[in-house]
Amino acid sequence: MTRRLLYFLVTLALVTTTAAADARPIPLQVPPGNLSVLALGDSVTSGYQCYCDAFPAAYGDLLANKTGTGVTVHNLGVGGLDSGGLLDDLDRSSSQMAQAATDADYVLLTIGANDFADHEDDVTAGRCTTECVTEELADLSTNLQQIVDRIDELDTHRTPEVLITGYWNVFKDGEVARRLYPLDGQNATLALTQATNHVIAEVAQAAHATYVDLYTPFETAPDITNLLADDGDHPNAAGHALIANLLLKATPAPHKLTG
Repeated sequence: MTRRLLYFLVTLALVTTTAAADARPIPLQVPPGNLSVLALGDSVTSGYQCYCDAFPAAYGDLLANKTGTGVTVHNLGVGGLDSGGLLDDLDRSSSQMAQAATDADYVLLTIGANDFADHEDDVTAGRCTTECVTEELADLSTNLQQIVDRIDELDTHRTPEVLITGYWNVFKDGEVARRLYPLDGQNATLALTQATNHVIAEVAQAAHATYVDLYTPFETAPDITNLLADDGDHPNAAGHALIANLLLKATPAPHKLTG
């Protein structure tokens, strides 16, 4: 199933459900005294193909153990979502994402890989790297800046800590990529991923958010295949656990993490 088709089916289901209910989404609740974690992003965030606790839930458990405080996690990741789609959702004040962003201590953001879906065949075949996606890279930068600004605007209780991850690969990796892509295609996907991560890191720095590097720990693993689901495109349980630990390690000190 392609990422775009996955997003279409999820969107269709959401639209159908909303139309049938003809009501605004129920606000997400956070028990008094709990820290609130909101996870926004694509199928990496949602845990697609993992059949495990995705990294937001694992991060919440780690954060609770570290702080000794209750943690409520709202994982609103959507498979196939791109940066433009996430921005549109946050701009709708009645959306569940926008409502959840009004009261979050931490926001985990993983978005951008699906922005390049229309060029996947060309990149993975090695016919181009970044020269065929210059417009998409520019749009990602603009959208991501607006997403972070919107998150800050929506939270009426505090300025949340925003942690933005990069990617190990915007397309497939590991044994699956070695089987499906020529060497030029494998190199092209890594070059595009590095360019994408550069954009994400620049936006994070400018917005005083925290950039979390996933590329280095995944790509320097003995075999990245062991961190990926069978599709070669999404993390498995070990990959999600790694992401959760990287996020905890990167969580800024002002929240008095000890130990």
